Amino acid sequence: MKEELLLEYLKTVCPGRGRIQKSAQLERALQLSGNELRRLVHRLRKRGVPIASSRDGYFYAVTAGEVYTTIRQLRQTACGLEKAIAGLEGSLDKFGPGGGDP
Repeated sequence: MKEELLLEYLKTVCPGRGRIQKSAQLERALQLSGNELRRLVHRLRKRGVPIASSRDGYFYAVTAGEVYTTIRQLRQTACGLEKAIAGLEGSLDKFGPGGGDP
């Protein structure tokens, strides 16, 4: 239900990068929390819906270029998360055998 509401809103109000809306604007318009909005966007993207984003907000992609730009940003985020995980895994050596778990 909320997914379809978000999708319809983005298609009609935010088609293309030129009509981007900040997360806070979408949250107010659709009465969603920030976490809920991100979850809904994630679910829709997994279904193949071309929701694009940037630091400026979200919009419904109308060109392949808008989708590619979002894919590139998501890959950079994923790479950064992988590096953070690797760093944390490396820090485990400092805890010795057993890792100090309770």
